[in-house]
Order: sequence, then structure tokens, then C-alpha cells
Amino acid sequence: MEIQLQELIDQIKKDGVAAAETEAESILQAAKAEAETILSNARAEADQIVLRAKTEQERLVKSGEDAIRQAGRNLLLSFRESVVRELTAVVRDNVEAVNSSETFAQLILRAVEGWAARPDAGDLTVLLNSADLARLEKTLLADLKARVQNGVTLKASDHFDGGFRIAMQDDGVYYDFSAEAVVEMLSNYLSPNITALLKEAE
Repeated sequence: MEIQLQELIDQIKKDGVAAAETEAESILQAAKAEAETILSNARAEADQIVLRAKTEQERLVKSGEDAIRQAGRNLLLSFRESVVRELTAVVRDNVEAVNSSETFAQLILRAVEGWAARPDAGDLTVLLNSADLARLEKTLLADLKARVQNGVTLKASDHFDGGFRIAMQDDGVYYDFSAEAVVEMLSNYLSPNITALLKEAE
């Protein structure tokens, strides 16, 4: 009886230890699995943080580069506009100098001669502003009559500051050599060339 009791105690101990070992192994496996899950989640979160940081860095770099490019474009556009403005001022000064010089009357004479040489040319009217007409009327009219067979009339027009216009009477057609028209024409011609030169320098 005593032997059976001892065997029973030994069996209970053996079963208890086995159960405890199984329980311990199960707890250990669960802990390992949980640790792996925590570690995997931490790695995934770290990867996401790194990816977000890299994406944000790339966005900031691109944004900075775009801002620098835009600033460069703005600077170049501003410089072009400044060059065109200065060029227009230079052209205007030179046109005004020619219109107030002694060669102005010769310029009118040549333009009228060229127009009068056309087969369809009739009587012509030369429009000048009041100041230029008063200054040039006597000598210019005499020279025009001597050189041009058709009738030429000089008229005052204060619709422009300087230069002149040549019109065919009763036709409504005229060539505009006013200071404003000449400056605009020369500036329009020169501006694309200046722009092209500036583009080559980029």
C-alpha cells in the first residue's frame, strides 16, 4: 500500500512537472511570438518613419529647387524687361534727336519722293506737329515743290508729338513716321533680338 501511494505521488509529481513544463513552454512560446510581433511592428513603424522622413526631405528639396528656378526665371524676366525698357528709351532719344535735327527735313523729302514715285500716287499731304510745321514750312514746301510733280500739302496735326505722316488725299491711307510709331516699330524689331540674345546666355 505504501508502495502504491509512493507511485501515485511520483506519478502526480511527474504529471504536475510535465504540465508545468508544458505550461511554461506555452508561455515561453507566446512570449516569443508576442516579442516577434512587437519587434516586427516596431521595424515596420521605423521603416514608415524613415520613408516619411525621406519623402518629406525629397519634397522639401524639390520645393527649394522649384523656388530657386522660379526666382531665376523672375530675375531673368525682370532683367529682360529692364533691357527692353532701356532700349526703348535709347531708341526714343535717338528718334527725337533725328526729328529735331537738320536732317529731319531731308528725311521727309526722301519719304515723299519715294511715295510720289509710285504710279498710283496722287496729291499728298504731309502732317507735322505745329512746332515742326512752323520751323520747317517755308524751306520744306519749297523743296517739295521743286522735287515732286504732284501737289503736296503741309498740315499741322497735334495728334502726335514728333515725326510726320504722309497721306494720300481723299484716300484715307497714310504712312506713319511719327515718333511714337517709329519707336514702337524699332523696339518691336529689337526686343525679340535682345530676348534671343538673353536666351542664349541662359
